[in-house]
Amino acid sequence: MTQDLTQVTAAGLAKLYRKGKASPVETIKAVLARAETVGPRINALCRIDAAKSLAAARASEKRWKKGKPLSPLDGVPVSIKELVRVKGWPASMGSKLTDKAPADADAPAVARLREAGAIVFAQSTSSEYGHKGVTDSPLHGITRNPWNTDHTPGGSSGGAGAAVAAGLGPIAIGTDGGGSVRIPGSFNGLVGLKATFGRVPAWPPSMTGDLSNTGPMARTALDCALMMNVITRPDARDAHGLPADDTDYRKKLDGRLKKLKVGFVLRFGEHPLDIEVAAIVTKAARQFEALGCKVEEAAAPFPYPEAGRAFVIHWLTALQRLLQLYPEERHHEFDPNLLAGAKAGLRYSLQDVVNAQVTRRELAIAWNLLFAKYDLLLTPTVAVKPFAAGKNLPDGPDGKPNMQWSPYTPQFNLTRHPAATVPCGLSSEGLPVGLQIVSGHYRDATVLRAAACYAEAHPLKFPVLPETK
Repeated sequence: MTQDLTQVTAAGLAKLYRKGKASPVETIKAVLARAETVGPRINALCRIDAAKSLAAARASEKRWKKGKPLSPLDGVPVSIKELVRVKGWPASMGSKLTDKAPADADAPAVARLREAGAIVFAQSTSSEYGHKGVTDSPLHGITRNPWNTDHTPGGSSGGAGAAVAAGLGPIAIGTDGGGSVRIPGSFNGLVGLKATFGRVPAWPPSMTGDLSNTGPMARTALDCALMMNVITRPDARDAHGLPADDTDYRKKLDGRLKKLKVGFVLRFGEHPLDIEVAAIVTKAARQFEALGCKVEEAAAPFPYPEAGRAFVIHWLTALQRLLQLYPEERHHEFDPNLLAGAKAGLRYSLQDVVNAQVTRRELAIAWNLLFAKYDLLLTPTVAVKPFAAGKNLPDGPDGKPNMQWSPYTPQFNLTRHPAATVPCGLSSEGLPVGLQIVSGHYRDATVLRAAACYAEAHPLKFPVLPETK
């Protein structure tokens, strides 16, 4: 086999397996070898289970030889974000404070992937408790972007994003409480989906409650669709799970986007927006006209400051619970940024929380009304280009830390609408820029189809980091 199997998509691997031109054993060996040589440069994986992965690959290889794979993901390596439970692995949460006890059960997405024959081979890094949109933690240090290792891969699913972009498994599971699948998806040139809340079962419940979603990250919309066919199966452990549906996300990718009405919102309010990001995303939005859509410039339907404040109150009042979960004498072990956020959460009153809940309902209605008019919404995924690794925030136009660098993603965690990111170009520094695609509740397949149609017309070539011993 002369093809580099670490650069092949999940769908591509299934095709090679079916034709006998590659095997799951060859693939996992290639991925493990690449993780050994490239992994230390980006610090995306904090745990690798080589022995069990090889055993799973051998079992998968036998199924493919018999012509009886469990699914198109049979024999495909997948990494799992460290906030998601994997049986036998510690639920470390990127924190020095967790007890590191091995999990006694798989989270729903992990269980479904195993049932589909996917090889759960590694755990990917996150910021501590997934609290910020970059990926570094007191436990694991700094994770870096394989497009340029001086830059951040975003977060908090930055390890997942960097791993897929670097060829350390073609698919990954991330979580998204305010953009944590979509931000690293954008910064790493991936397709990442935050589905309608409840569509992908999750357990145990997130500390941030019904803001958080489990979601697929991959190089293509097709691979995300193959994952969605598996991970959307209901699980009784999810208190908010949606009823089962018969959607075949793979089949729903077929077809064009003719006659879809698309709203394009470049800004949500008076927040900074990188001029190069604005130009790349505006060009991408116009390219949807060539795909058969009618594209109109639209305005965000809700005041940005109110929506932002509602999200911050939801987020920080959830983080403050950490101060009760761990003894005060150990609080210094938290990421200082997390500790500051948790303490800030204590300052909000009960009335603040109630008001934020009211705003959340009003925000969801406002976007529902927009989606009654438009089939799709297009926005930038992130307002800035990937910035320096190790920083919590990029610098703003005034040279001060930019607190509003990710205004586009959190609103749809509040409203529970499906939202994906798809790469739409490279900056002058050669770094990916993402386009966010959003639609009405339960139109997850439409979002993925739009991502697939756009990406097929505008493919992205991934860099291959040179291997070093």
